[in-house]
Amino acid sequence: MKDILKVLGIQASSQGASTGSNWLKTTGEKITSYSPVDGEIIGTVKGTNRAAYDTVVTKAQEAFVEWRSWPAPKRGEIVRQVGDELRKNKAALGKLVSYEMGKSLQEGLGEVQEMIDICDFAVGLSRQLHGLTMHSERPGHRMYEQYHPLGIVGIISAFNFPVAVWSWNSMLAWVCGDVAIWKPSEKTPLCGIACQKIIQQVFKKNNVPEGVSGLIIGGREVGEWMSADTRIPLVSATGSTRMGKAVASTVAERLGRSLLELGGNNAIIISKEADLGIAITAAAFGAVGTAGQRCTTTRRLIIHEKIYNKFKDLLVHAYGQLKIGNPLLEKNHVGPLIDKDAVAMYLAAIEKCKAEGGNFIVEGGVLKGKGYESGCYVKPCIAEAKNSYEIVQHETFAPILYIMKYKTMEEALAMQNGVPQGLSSSVITNNLREAEAFLSASGSDCGIANVNIGTSGAEIGGAFGGEKETGGGRESGSDAWKVYMRRQTNTINYTDKLPLAQGIRFDL
Repeated sequence: MKDILKVLGIQASSQGASTGSNWLKTTGEKITSYSPVDGEIIGTVKGTNRAAYDTVVTKAQEAFVEWRSWPAPKRGEIVRQVGDELRKNKAALGKLVSYEMGKSLQEGLGEVQEMIDICDFAVGLSRQLHGLTMHSERPGHRMYEQYHPLGIVGIISAFNFPVAVWSWNSMLAWVCGDVAIWKPSEKTPLCGIACQKIIQQVFKKNNVPEGVSGLIIGGREVGEWMSADTRIPLVSATGSTRMGKAVASTVAERLGRSLLELGGNNAIIISKEADLGIAITAAAFGAVGTAGQRCTTTRRLIIHEKIYNKFKDLLVHAYGQLKIGNPLLEKNHVGPLIDKDAVAMYLAAIEKCKAEGGNFIVEGGVLKGKGYESGCYVKPCIAEAKNSYEIVQHETFAPILYIMKYKTMEEALAMQNGVPQGLSSSVITNNLREAEAFLSASGSDCGIANVNIGTSGAEIGGAFGGEKETGGGRESGSDAWKVYMRRQTNTINYTDKLPLAQGIRFDL
């Protein structure tokens, strides 16, 4: 891993605040990055203190004044070059993501590919920041709308996607003319430093104003500074529902904007007319990918009663094939949880499920022995449970899968929607009527609804996010760019008279 850090320009001991190419001396709390893969220390970071934070924000304000005046296609050209640098560094950054976070190397590389893809999307977007032209009710008038950059976009990201979520936000923000300040998770600080190192090369070569990309590493307090800061008009926060509610409350109190992408409690409905080959792959990957630490992880399977026993047997067999171990080894399907606190939550959820009456058909537990020295490796498990169980109603960020029966599609949809969260959902069926019902207004209430694929994994071309306690925000593709801008309606009178709207007369 030392070679990887060297390639990415990361020192074993680093500063946790940057205005771009300048790294600030800070006096914040020291943050040590431990790998959940083997428990080893990767490096240490000096956290951001208040003075350094204010320096980053002030520099961002100054940069915005110049950056917003760059033509959008020129800003897009900078993002194109960022994408090229990510391509060059894909192997090294993907390996760091895997080692610092614990996801498989394939998923780490896939996360960097998401960054590259959003760069490509943003480059095209830089020539398509469009408004509408409307007909005025007054003669000799032209009316239209346009979008302008907001200013500073604050980005708070979570450990499970330590680099991709930042890119979803920052690449769009930059082509829109905004500047960005990023607070990565304190559990994956070196991934944040690596990204800043990669982009600063592009920015310096192109004379991008210092402050367009700020970095502030620290704990909860740093996020609270950002949420309460009136200089930051938009805060994009990814994480737990509890965290999101705190951010939303603070930002709303100052009448700022928040973009929230929070917890999920995602279900797959498996019809009696499902292709079981597709269903078993979707269910298994969705439940155990990233060791159950995705917001789109499959947490519930709602299975038609006529195929319930058959599918349960297939599922148990599939879990018996899983290989758990070092995520840098391609043969392994499941890596570790992020830390021992996550392990404790996993164990507590298992006990809670048993106490409520859950029947575990694949038992969980912590793995010990050679290769599991970090104490963060756990067994993916499956419990027969009821949707009404309190533990089932909550999101546990771990590979625990709850399965349950249904009789009718109406009942299945009620179960699917009968949780506080509303991120991702799926139905596996070859019945066109069932598929269309699932996608209708009276079907899934989630922001993402899939047919014959799982709940996990999203393309950058679509807007990503969910409803209810998932927060309502949308990131990445489609028209998600509009949240990073302010809308302005313009009316131009090109006559020598001043007619008033609604036929009002004001004669002098």
